[in-house]
Amino acid sequence: MKLLGLLVSVLVVAIAAGGPVSAADEDENYKTAQGLAVYLGVLPAAIVRGHPASHPEGTMHGGAPQGKHEDHVVVAVFDAKTGARIENARVTANISGLGHIGAQNIDLEPMSIAGTITYGNFVELPGNDRYDIKLNITVPGRKPAPVRVDFTYQHLQ
Repeated sequence: MKLLGLLVSVLVVAIAAGGPVSAADEDENYKTAQGLAVYLGVLPAAIVRGHPASHPEGTMHGGAPQGKHEDHVVVAVFDAKTGARIENARVTANISGLGHIGAQNIDLEPMSIAGTITYGNFVELPGNDRYDIKLNITVPGRKPAPVRVDFTYQHLQ
């Protein structure tokens, strides 16, 4: 479990510290759309539950849920042209799985990781499935608004 925690911590810092890459490097965790470069990470909520309540991550988004199938969605947003991190966006997600009825709509809240702003929240992913994660990102003063970025995430329990 300690190794998993270390690997997840490295992933979170990489998402938080990373900058945009070229469009040729797009994959299931990185997309560009309408001038935005967007990174997606999905981590078990249990990682956040390991922080004490006094730690900032121990209370973010109202505290980590205790459910068995809870995960933490993390998104980092950049200007694709300049590489500047976008820290004033409003980000929402619509998450649906092929094998599960209904979709979940969640607001991804701004959160500070490694001194930078990313966006995240908890979501229930109840089983092994392919999930469609549709992000709507609104940046004040930027047109078009919102920008839609779609990801496909293969979730394994």
